[in-house]
Amino acid sequence: MRPTLALRVRPRRPERPNQTPLLPPLKLYRAILRAHVHKLPQELRYLGDEYVKKEFKDHKKIDNPLHIVGFLTEWQDYLKQVDGGKWLDGKLSKTELDKMTPEQVGQLYELMKATKKIGEDEVSE
Repeated sequence: MRPTLALRVRPRRPERPNQTPLLPPLKLYRAILRAHVHKLPQELRYLGDEYVKKEFKDHKKIDNPLHIVGFLTEWQDYLKQVDGGKWLDGKLSKTELDKMTPEQVGQLYELMKATKKIGEDEVSE
């Protein structure tokens, strides 16, 4: 590629100045699974890994650029929370809950039930 074309293709200033650039999907997927190994307790790792695998598989054939950027941004934010240990005290605000679709609320409820079941299994042992 000629240097003049490269200048036209590359943005002169970052599009997201206060944030890190988005990771490519495969790198992000691997980084999340690696973070689960090092940062999550053993009993939550399986649940987290399965959820991440399912979500990335379900979104594999998405073509809409806005959905792709939103998906990658949210998962990259999740990765930062797991790496920083902020996931332990994470709570959803009312506005975040209001923005969710009924399907997302249903998924969240199923996730809550699954994590409670894991907690009950530990207590009974």
